[in-house]
Amino acid sequence: MPEQSLFLSDPDSLFAVLFALAAALVVSFAVTPLVRMLARKVGAIDDPNRDDRRMHKEPIPRLGGLAIFAGFMAAFMVFGLGEMNKTVAGILIGGVVLVVVGAIDDVLSLPWWLKLAGQLGAAVIPVACGLRAEIFTNPTVFFGGDVINVGVFGIPVTILWIIGITNAVNLIDGLDGLAVGVSGIASLSMLLISLATGHPSAALLTAALTGGCLGFLPYNFNPARLFMGDSGALFLGYILSCASVLGLFKFYALLSVVPFLILGLPILDTTIVFFRRLAKGKNPLSTPDRKHVHHRLIDMGFSQKQAVAILYSVSAVLGLSAVVLTTAGELRVLILLLAVLAAIAVYIGLVRKQNRRNGTGEDDRE
Repeated sequence: MPEQSLFLSDPDSLFAVLFALAAALVVSFAVTPLVRMLARKVGAIDDPNRDDRRMHKEPIPRLGGLAIFAGFMAAFMVFGLGEMNKTVAGILIGGVVLVVVGAIDDVLSLPWWLKLAGQLGAAVIPVACGLRAEIFTNPTVFFGGDVINVGVFGIPVTILWIIGITNAVNLIDGLDGLAVGVSGIASLSMLLISLATGHPSAALLTAALTGGCLGFLPYNFNPARLFMGDSGALFLGYILSCASVLGLFKFYALLSVVPFLILGLPILDTTIVFFRRLAKGKNPLSTPDRKHVHHRLIDMGFSQKQAVAILYSVSAVLGLSAVVLTTAGELRVLILLLAVLAAIAVYIGLVRKQNRRNGTGEDDRE
């Protein structure tokens, strides 16, 4: 069962979480211009002519994940050391491995199988240090009990979960600000749930990740001045997957479905793309295409900003729904009201902008 909410039981831990978020934001924001200069020097540049999936028209530096990583690590090392244990240390070490693999790929463009090997190595480290997803809500009526304990099979299940979410976030990194924004929303949702359920380790991890995303986002909004590259996308997916196991799968049965809800957008998009490529006889890991949900929105006539706003809204509603599942009473009503109001506001904004574009005959796709 979860502990008492950190909001009530431990004000010091709550302050540490808030300071970690703020510190990660400041460091990430401050370091990003330096990373941009580094990317140019080492030749980590995204060429728009590389394939037809690219939405930008000019070469843009990539390697921005180093800024997110710097903010995350600085914040956690200052405010999260009190929660350091073998499992958390394993998560951090695996994160370092993935950032290194992603950074090398940003510069040299590694083959898919080598990146997958790096992801596998990174996933094994925290699992070897005790990270496990073993108890799940029973999805059927054919087995007795409310939960299913997979026991030793939790080891491969956890490794597959980490690799799957890592790739899912990487695959939605196709529009300016999309992957980092969706990851920030997911991380913030996990942070709120970790605080509500009294899990300081997961709260500090997700606070540092949320701050890192927020600090980098101003440079990644359309038109982006810097891409986070695989060094960022792989790291974000990895930390989100590990934090979800650490803070959500570990608790009572209800919460074992929450990670799937919070990460619903990248999970659904990746699942559809994976099976569509298999159905066409293609390697689902090495055959990029222009069939992701964000590409479809662009093809429907939405601009990059509009497509990203739509997907932010979907992620926010899913995240708020997950938070609602872990709260009760007046707070649940307030969250639902905020979700509805946010959805209405985004819808009105999109309709008005689309009407303006149709009225002028201009195409504002970036």
